[in-house]
Amino acid sequence: MKKLIVLVASVFMLQACDDGDITLESFNFDSVTVQECTDNNLIFKINSDEMLLINIPEASFANVETPDGSPRIVSVSSTNQIIYRIYSATVTSTSICNLIPPATPVVNQEWNATGGTIEIITDALYASDGTTINGYTHNIKFKNVNFSGPTNSFSFTEYTFGNYETDL
Repeated sequence: MKKLIVLVASVFMLQACDDGDITLESFNFDSVTVQECTDNNLIFKINSDEMLLINIPEASFANVETPDGSPRIVSVSSTNQIIYRIYSATVTSTSICNLIPPATPVVNQEWNATGGTIEIITDALYASDGTTINGYTHNIKFKNVNFSGPTNSFSFTEYTFGNYETDL
């Protein structure tokens, strides 16, 4: 009889466990390109129903090469934002770049970076002649960034966002 009670209690306990709705260990934006909104400072990556966006001043992407080993550092704050969103359906750039965002898709979940830094390494883009500069590539990396959402949080020691190109 004791074995039966232990078996029933064990089955009940296993059925009652809930480990939450989401476990986020990494982003999946490696194969998508960096995009920008032309009317504001938003730089972002979209992967189906997910979006990772950065909202920092345009001056952070100065068209001046950074010395080796000395990236431009932007501290994450309420004005220097990194936001991760999951939408109700496939998202496009018009979902965030329009002055009045469309009604759908809607944001289902959002995590805001609450600490860390954004490192930007800037290199010149040369024309085929090797001497004329056509623009600049800004390699963007997150360091020690903590994200917080309504039900959980997560962090990255280092995450490469990607390359953002600017013209002269």
